[in-house]
Amino acid sequence: MTDGTAHIHDHEHCIDTAIARARELCGAREVKLTPIREKVLEIVWRSHKPVGAYDVLDQLARTHKAARPPTVYRALDFLMAEGLIHKIESLNAYLGCGEAGHMHESQFLICRACGTAEEIVDDALDAALDAATKRSGFTVERKVVEIAGVCARCQTL
Repeated sequence: MTDGTAHIHDHEHCIDTAIARARELCGAREVKLTPIREKVLEIVWRSHKPVGAYDVLDQLARTHKAARPPTVYRALDFLMAEGLIHKIESLNAYLGCGEAGHMHESQFLICRACGTAEEIVDDALDAALDAATKRSGFTVERKVVEIAGVCARCQTL
């Protein structure tokens, strides 16, 4: 926040909101948010740090003994296809989508000090990238913008 007040973050509320939004979107789209998919979504949202598939598997196996890598990858693929999570390509890890249900292009700020990642949606940046690729005659197949650096919190430590 820019007014100098402390920002209090209720992460359980974030998780509950993400799951409720996922249920709503999947219901409206008539796709099945199975208990495993929902649990994987919860695991991804548990941290502000991107989480790898095998970390998801380790956590999932605590409550679902039969969980195997294909189970996790299928759930992650489903969640990505429905726009509920993003893959951070440079880390080969996943992050919950704070803009689920809204068509958008995301950019990610990745802190090299604490490992957190923040999704940002900047229409002006997206438009500038579209214009630059168009000027170059380049056909975009997939667009992922990841910016590495140090977050504001780590800069003050």
